[in-house]
Amino acid sequence: MSTNAPVVSVIMANYNGAAHIAHAVRSVLRQTLSSLELIVSDDGSSDDSLARAREAAAGDERVVIVRGPARSGPAAARNRALDVARGEWIAIVDSDDLIHPQRFERLIAAAEADGADIAADDMLVFYDGHAARPHPHLRGPLAKRAHWISPTRYALANRLFANQPALGYLKPIFRLIGKDGAAARYDERLRVAEDFDLVMRLMIGGARLRIYPELLYFYRKHASSISHRLDATDIQAMLSAHDRLSEGHALAPDLTNALSRRRATLANAQAFDRSVKALKARNIGDAVGALARRPSAALLYRYPLLDPLKRRRLRALAPSARVALLSRQRVVGAANGSSSYLLSIAGALRDAGYAIDYVGASPKIFGRWPVLRLRPEMEIFARYAIRGGFRIGNTIFATDPRVALSAGAGIVARLLRKANINVGWDRPAAFAIAAKAERADALFVARRALGAQAIVCDYAFLATLAPFALAPDAPVFTVMHDLMSARAADPYERVPAEVAALTAKEEYALLGLADVVVAIQAQEAEAVREALPHTTVVVASHHTSSAAFPQIGEDDTVLFVGSNTAPNVTALEWFFADCWPKIRARRPKAKLDVAGSVARSLGPPPEGVSLLGVVPDLEPYYRDAGVVISPLRTGSGLKIKLIEALAAGKAVVGTTVTTQGVAHLVDGAMIVADDADAFAGAVAALLGDAPRRRALAEAALERARRDFSRDAAFGPFILEFKSRTSRRPSDDNFSSPPHSLGKPLTLRQTASKPRAPTNLAH
Repeated sequence: MSTNAPVVSVIMANYNGAAHIAHAVRSVLRQTLSSLELIVSDDGSSDDSLARAREAAAGDERVVIVRGPARSGPAAARNRALDVARGEWIAIVDSDDLIHPQRFERLIAAAEADGADIAADDMLVFYDGHAARPHPHLRGPLAKRAHWISPTRYALANRLFANQPALGYLKPIFRLIGKDGAAARYDERLRVAEDFDLVMRLMIGGARLRIYPELLYFYRKHASSISHRLDATDIQAMLSAHDRLSEGHALAPDLTNALSRRRATLANAQAFDRSVKALKARNIGDAVGALARRPSAALLYRYPLLDPLKRRRLRALAPSARVALLSRQRVVGAANGSSSYLLSIAGALRDAGYAIDYVGASPKIFGRWPVLRLRPEMEIFARYAIRGGFRIGNTIFATDPRVALSAGAGIVARLLRKANINVGWDRPAAFAIAAKAERADALFVARRALGAQAIVCDYAFLATLAPFALAPDAPVFTVMHDLMSARAADPYERVPAEVAALTAKEEYALLGLADVVVAIQAQEAEAVREALPHTTVVVASHHTSSAAFPQIGEDDTVLFVGSNTAPNVTALEWFFADCWPKIRARRPKAKLDVAGSVARSLGPPPEGVSLLGVVPDLEPYYRDAGVVISPLRTGSGLKIKLIEALAAGKAVVGTTVTTQGVAHLVDGAMIVADDADAFAGAVAALLGDAPRRRALAEAALERARRDFSRDAAFGPFILEFKSRTSRRPSDDNFSSPPHSLGKPLTLRQTASKPRAPTNLAH
């Protein structure tokens, strides 16, 4: 095989698929595994589906189009594609379906790690017109963990009308060259069950099948397919193909028995079909005779009788037509900088005319809090839901009783600690923001964000859930907050274990899943542009309302405001140890108020320091403070409390870390010092210099109004958002991976002729 051969050849058979083929093509070309070719095999279409496929490809040279002379069925169309396929792996994607952007990367990696020759993932079944709720295909043990599937189990799982998911419906990937050295081929005599037949023959030949429970293939079900019934020609072809499976092979007794049981269901379907046709022709004798020869076929009449009941049970979902904000952050109000920033973005979108739904995609959001109370500012959201919670008024209750038990254990642990007994029951809950997305999270998004107008991901970790909104025309915006991998690489940071292992490469890969990355400051925006040159990046800095006039504050009064995060804790520890004694030596009456949840992680404070905890209103503390400090030693992103202090019209002393990304904007409007002596000296000097504090306060307020007003902070973001959401689907910018842009589409007219198989064994 050529060294330039792709890892996977994706085969897309098409017959008059104009309605959906553009979305199918784009979903393949946006794979994170870029070493692929997409072979669109047209089966004599009479519509403009090929033109739409070409338009969707946008010149991507990985696309190959082959055409047959006339309609010959999906098996023949796929064989034409197999004739020209060059990949080690073959993947089938139907022209009306979608796939997750990480599907091939994850599925092939798992298959190769496990030594599988055939690998299948679960399907998320969704309905045209949203006639029913999206749902997975697999259930039971298969939906919980990976399984090896023997030929016997595969045969039993593909009996017609069996009370278990038919594994033949799955869309596996398989190696082009089988264990016997022959290239995989479809049986062109089949128009139904051709996938089962191919996989069964490969397994009889020695191939090993492994099924993974991940929902990575999105299977579109048309309304007409709900009542689809096999016709006599299809059933006879399936029977003939079934009988050919054992030709030339000595099958094990258990497999022979399983195949016999499957054949019996095909024979029942054949007898049932004859009976139904006789009834329609008002030939009661022939109808009874068909069932008399196979009495078990009479049981199949229960399916048409139950069909109306099944349809009544289908729960239709209307498409959202809203902006879906996917989050695993506990957002109940502007309780910390991250929540404040996200609510500012949501508020800007609401003011621009959009309705936003908060979709809390994990019960881990609750942490140790079984009850969450939504603050008034949460009225920004049109709807608010957390998986694993139910809402009564403005209160969200966790449905899992373990959350309440964990909260109780934490309270007991804190009480015992006061008695010097450490039981460890109050260890921090899992860091929900970076938690791995679970299968149930994906289903929650599919049902709560179905057909969204646009999708906003709160942190890069949520980008893997965006495709489950099943809205291929909806642009995806990822709010990065800060570069998490930069925090993980910082030796002074105390990051959760879920973040500590994150590399820059992994983070950029997650950011690359979005159409638009929203950076909080210019420095990090440039870093993303350099790493992802073909991704749109906009800056949306924080906005907060500005004070009416500068606030000079009182002599000898210092204020620190911060939530319980590692950068704030390390900042105060440094300030207490290295700066505060120097300040008190020069200003003995100096006092420091520490407001915010950061107090929870601090030990006994030094003299002159008051740990206030969370206060209901910061305004009086900002008003009275002579100096606001931000002695950060580590951290990334934009320091929200810096912007709020500037907007409050205060004299501020911070570090270069504090001003990261906005140093050019705040130059001259605050004092920056990194050395402990310089930092302490600046604070002490300001505490006794009201005119200097006034000058800094005036400059701070001017910069806040100029650079952090609503228009300045969110103007470019809102313009990009409106541009993306106003485009027609045919105009939407679903770009291919960077290396394929601007290259000509390969169009080949081929004859259906087999090529010599190539040995792909490593």
